Amino acid sequence: MNSGKIRVLLGSPIRQQGEILRHFLSSIRELELRGLTVDYFFVDDNTERESREQLDDFAAETPNTFIMKGPQAGEYICNDVTHIWEEELIWKVAEFKNIMIEAALQGGYDYLFLVDSDLILHPKTLLQLVSLKKDIIAEIFWTKWEPDYPEMPQVWAADQYDLFYAGRGEELTQPELMSRVKAFISMLKVPGVYKVGGLGACTLIGRTALEKGVNFNEIYNIKFIGEDRHFCIRAAALGFALYVDTHYPACHIYRLSDLDGAAEHKKNYEEIQTAYIKHNEL
Repeated sequence: MNSGKIRVLLGSPIRQQGEILRHFLSSIRELELRGLTVDYFFVDDNTERESREQLDDFAAETPNTFIMKGPQAGEYICNDVTHIWEEELIWKVAEFKNIMIEAALQGGYDYLFLVDSDLILHPKTLLQLVSLKKDIIAEIFWTKWEPDYPEMPQVWAADQYDLFYAGRGEELTQPELMSRVKAFISMLKVPGVYKVGGLGACTLIGRTALEKGVNFNEIYNIKFIGEDRHFCIRAAALGFALYVDTHYPACHIYRLSDLDGAAEHKKNYEEIQTAYIKHNEL
């Protein structure tokens, strides 16, 4: 342990196609870690031999890596159109994340950084999130949930996936609703830090929140789908606000065809950095 450095446990439950995983692991290796000590906790739930070998290679190169073998139970349907998450798989992943929370607590880490294995992170992502000193904050990324859909964020304003703010009981006309959705999306396109109602997939959690009991357990009387919804509701009930940073968007390889855009995303790193500097000079 390096005295004086902020300690981060980077965790990721992984069942991933080898070609996508290669890009994820490469971006993890390229993260800037100035002033940080980072250890890695992967759950190897892969069914592809290539993916298992990639994790073993990462661990061989990076001694501060722990790999837990997953049960490989449940079918994850992933094709070039969309992903289908069955309830069994959702709560299995939730259990993996809870194990990582416990590891972060027992290991005395300052932060737990939970990252999905189909993301390519900007090298400055972790430094940026830690610098903001929030209890819970995610880095933005955008996804076409269906090939012909517009890109949408992995954060939301309220409920299951409302992309607009509205008062309790407030009735909106369709034009009003669409105007507010446009305003929310437009806000997230501007580099900044914003309070949101829900987040996931690229989330930094501070020790204060971990110690107070945030976790991914199912809340039995809430029907929202996805472990991140239950995490966010519990966090808010415990008194923690949720934030998103939009300075260094991650690239989401939601389908293999998205790999074509990954190279272009990396080319934009310098442009992203320039935009960040200009924004903070205003």
